[in-house]
Amino acid sequence: MAEVLAFATGGYRYIPAVFQYSGGVAAEPGFRLRRVRFAEPLPLVAGFAAAEKIMTRAGRPVSAFAACELRSPAPFTEEGFKAFNLIYVGTLTKWGIYDEKTKANPVARSNVCPEIAPPPEPSMHAFTFTEVDADAGPSFHIAGSGEAREGGASYKERIIRIGETNPDAMLEKARWVLGEMERRMGLLGFGWKDTTAAQVYSVHDIHPFVASEIVRRGAARHGITWHYCRPPVVDLEYEMDCRGIEHEQVVKV
Repeated sequence: MAEVLAFATGGYRYIPAVFQYSGGVAAEPGFRLRRVRFAEPLPLVAGFAAAEKIMTRAGRPVSAFAACELRSPAPFTEEGFKAFNLIYVGTLTKWGIYDEKTKANPVARSNVCPEIAPPPEPSMHAFTFTEVDADAGPSFHIAGSGEAREGGASYKERIIRIGETNPDAMLEKARWVLGEMERRMGLLGFGWKDTTAAQVYSVHDIHPFVASEIVRRGAARHGITWHYCRPPVVDLEYEMDCRGIEHEQVVKV
């Protein structure tokens, strides 16, 4: 599998990963990424509809949809996660983004579960799309990753220190995820120095390693946004994503 592929109709390149999402995206020359966060998460169907309207008003096709950040009621079982993803990619298929034949999906994604006041159904918190800008500087959005190594038949076989949430285990999980963020950024030609935001998703105490692992790496150069959320699959305990995007807005729908 190629390390980075171009999605020409969207104006961005991406890291191939699994059928439900890519590892991250970066705007191609002549384009910039724009992130839109909804003031309140919208149910998934309404979120896609709102995203389509916003992109259309900006003069962009739906294929410009490059990344999204979702919120779900609770962590899924592996079977439930697969079922949800099949529904989710349905819209991307209609939009001509997801290729059913090759199972290629260029869209980066995070999907996490608020521990307190979760949404009643899977919802869209934010999305990112490309805009035409001949003078744009580089921009990128890295997909969320929990502490599960690539490969293996199931999450249970891949999760680091599965079932453990003591400080030592959380440190090991965080180190792996931080390394994965660095790997993905590196594939797209970026590093922590290029980020404008980094987000952590966990309900466990991250303070013991904030300074030693996150700050010292440069991952908190603009601070860290800690969401009191669980990753989307049962037994995952720590997730991160990051981005380098100058143009961001909050909209009320």
